[in-house]
Amino acid sequence: MTPTPLSEQFPWVAQTIQAVGNGRNTDAVLAKTPSALRGGVQALAFHVLRQWAWAHAVVPRLASKKPDAELKVWLVCGVALLREPRRYDPHTVVDQVVQACKQNHRLKAKAPFVNACLRRLVREYDALDQAVCNEPEVRFNHPTWWIEKLQAQYPDHWEEALHCNQTAAPMVLRVNPAHHSAQSYQALLLSETAVQSVTVGPHGLLLAKPLPVTQLPGFGAGHVSVQDASPQLAAALVWQSPLLREKVAASAPVALLDACAAPGGKTAHLLEMGQRIKADQRVTALELSPKRAVRITDTLTRLNLAAFADVVVADGKHTAGWWAGKPFDAILLDAPCTASGIVRRHPDVPWLRRAADVAQLAQDQQQLLSALWPLLAPGGRLVYCTCSSFKEEGAWQIDAFLNAQPDAMTASDLVAPGHILPGNVSGNPNLLPDLGENAFMAFDGFFYAVLDKRAAS
Repeated sequence: MTPTPLSEQFPWVAQTIQAVGNGRNTDAVLAKTPSALRGGVQALAFHVLRQWAWAHAVVPRLASKKPDAELKVWLVCGVALLREPRRYDPHTVVDQVVQACKQNHRLKAKAPFVNACLRRLVREYDALDQAVCNEPEVRFNHPTWWIEKLQAQYPDHWEEALHCNQTAAPMVLRVNPAHHSAQSYQALLLSETAVQSVTVGPHGLLLAKPLPVTQLPGFGAGHVSVQDASPQLAAALVWQSPLLREKVAASAPVALLDACAAPGGKTAHLLEMGQRIKADQRVTALELSPKRAVRITDTLTRLNLAAFADVVVADGKHTAGWWAGKPFDAILLDAPCTASGIVRRHPDVPWLRRAADVAQLAQDQQQLLSALWPLLAPGGRLVYCTCSSFKEEGAWQIDAFLNAQPDAMTASDLVAPGHILPGNVSGNPNLLPDLGENAFMAFDGFFYAVLDKRAAS
């Protein structure tokens, strides 16, 4: 297959980066990108985002004339692609970016200016790089407020976390135990795709290199899903509830709530684990966005699990509009958050978030916790998680909740897997599966708290 020229991909990369600059995430632009180009455009755009601060610092030093908004975006993208270590030969980058400019009717006349700027960067790279890298925002490619927050909250690990955010996350699979063990699917994957993998936990596989889902054996039939190892902890923590174990042993029906459930990965995992232990289960999958709720249905349909779930479009903070009054035996609350723990997978997040978002989202999380806790049966379990590294959305949130809820108790120490605690998954080992030696690379930054409601006396 002939590689797609960079000049054809570059305009779509620039559109993606412009969207981030305008406060929108990359998903909308990438969804409109021609399918033949999408994978390459995403890889290039993510590379640019990982050089965002550096490129924005270098561009003003390349010419005295200030470029207009559109031209600046194109220059930022071209400059980012020239940062070492480079994906392409520098002269190829310059040639292809200039060629893309010539093919754009608005930028055609500005192609010589772009050519001069990029060639200057190639000639004076070391001096320009040294001139901008003294700034922490450039060195770590995160906003200053983000850096300072991690410094204060994780004085021993903040630099490691920021550097880890600059690397692409590996591809991790969740094997459906109704069809395969992790080991048997590992062998199948190797035989059919020649891709090596290692097991992570009871159902996870960390791949040596990513694959399109269409190449995963049995994907369409629901044999496997793509899911990072951190969210794979959620279902196990729910099903280890003493109340659920009692009900399953007695063959009694189990009512579960998955709040903020889209796109449905954790809902599906709850049902997969419930099927494995032959639970008489019913999951209510709650989602505020109608558009995102469709993704839950699609996920459950692919995995042949839709018959065991009710997808409800409603606001979890306003329970009167959707709750029928029967308590849930367990609740999983994956609360909306800053996504500060999953920057490896979403490198646009640091440039979309603002410092004020942390307090606003922490308030939303507090409201969800307070609204959903009364829906939990005595003796039941609520598992709270966020894909955040900030303590406002994790440990501090739960401390405040426990102070306000005398009938709540922690079933474990707080569980915080991910790169914020390098090589470590903390918490009560009795609640955690054997994660294996490869846990560090497989885990995004997540926070978990396991809360049990005191049984009625």
